[in-house]
Amino acid sequence: MKVIIGYLIGINIIGLIIMKIDKKRAKQNKWRIPEQRIWLISLLGGSLGTIFGMNYYRHKTNHIQFRIGLPLIFVVQMIGLMWIYR
Repeated sequence: MKVIIGYLIGINIIGLIIMKIDKKRAKQNKWRIPEQRIWLISLLGGSLGTIFGMNYYRHKTNHIQFRIGLPLIFVVQMIGLMWIYR
C-alpha cells in the first residue's frame, strides 16, 4: 500500500510539473511538451496533479478536451480505487 501511495504522489507531482513547464515554454514560444504525454501522465495516475496544474497555471483551460477529459479520468480512477479497496 505504501508503494502505491508513493507512486501516486510522485506521478501527480510529475503531472503538476509538466503543466508548469509546458505553460512556461508556451509563453516563450519554445518546444512544447506533446499533449499525448500530458494525457499519458494523467492516465498513469497523475490526473489530479495535471488538473491542479491546469487550473493553477491557467494552462490548457480553453481546451474542452482537457477541461472535461482530465476530471473524467480522475473520477474513473477514483471509482477504480474504491472498487479495488472495498
